[in-house]
Amino acid sequence: MRRFLTALAAVLSGCGYVAGPLPPLANIPARVTDLAAVQRGGKLIVQFTVPQLTTEGVTIKQSPSFDLRIGPGPDPFSGPQWASEAKRIPPFAAKGVMVRHDVPCAEWTGKGVSIAVRVVGANGKDAGWSNFANVDVIAPPDEPADVRAEMTRGGLRLTWRAHGDHFRVLRELATAERYDLVAEVTQPEWTDKAAEAGTRYRYLVQTFVPQSDNRVAESDLSEPLEVTPEPVAPAAPTGLRAVAGPNSIELAWDPADESGIKGYRVYRAPAGGAFERIAESGAVPTYSDHAAEHGKTYRYAIAAVGATGKEGPQSAPLEIALP
Repeated sequence: MRRFLTALAAVLSGCGYVAGPLPPLANIPARVTDLAAVQRGGKLIVQFTVPQLTTEGVTIKQSPSFDLRIGPGPDPFSGPQWASEAKRIPPFAAKGVMVRHDVPCAEWTGKGVSIAVRVVGANGKDAGWSNFANVDVIAPPDEPADVRAEMTRGGLRLTWRAHGDHFRVLRELATAERYDLVAEVTQPEWTDKAAEAGTRYRYLVQTFVPQSDNRVAESDLSEPLEVTPEPVAPAAPTGLRAVAGPNSIELAWDPADESGIKGYRVYRAPAGGAFERIAESGAVPTYSDHAAEHGKTYRYAIAAVGATGKEGPQSAPLEIALP
């Protein structure tokens, strides 16, 4: 007996001890926690991230399936009752880590619905329902149509046709390949003051309807409008005045009330004749006509020239005689 106890102590104190077998892994996909949904036009867009690990922190090796359900929630809300009454969406596959699935929503118009998903492993096990997303389904908001653009001195002015009181404008630089939300307005028009002549842009417009809890219902996006704004001619100068000097006619006018003026062009016409350009005065709004002849009557007009070299319309003509 003493020999047996001695041998047993030697085994236990050495490195030859073998642990018992580990319990099998449950292989249950983790719950989805970021499910979100929004109405866009006549469909619900549902998005969530596919879990990559099990509840035990082990990488999921076999593709799971998804149990997505949509339906009005009972009051007071009960998850089991909702699950038993909600509509189960036909199976679909994930194309990447982020899932986006579109579901027609006409059958729920005028109702509030709750949406949730279960991720089911290849062994049929799941960790339960995701977070719930709630949507108040309405008739599809009006999709903006006939989006147009016109370059003005204040910027690129967009207009469109749509019924509604709230609109979003999205803009993409042709080289960026990504649309950014640039404006939310309450009228079917908006001026992009940052648009530059010669740069190509794409625009999308969307109607949206504010709802409770900072939610919105969205229309489908408009057809994209691609535009490269042309330079805008400056406005016609104003306040042209003239004084006959001893050997010249002195002209002055009010400077253009806008940036980017490169200079002015001076036009002169003899009495009854056509206008001809006689000078460029630079950015200073004055000019001395030393070529005017005594005893003759002239008409003058001034046009502004923009930074791109584009000439604007002429001012109202002014007639004066050099005695």
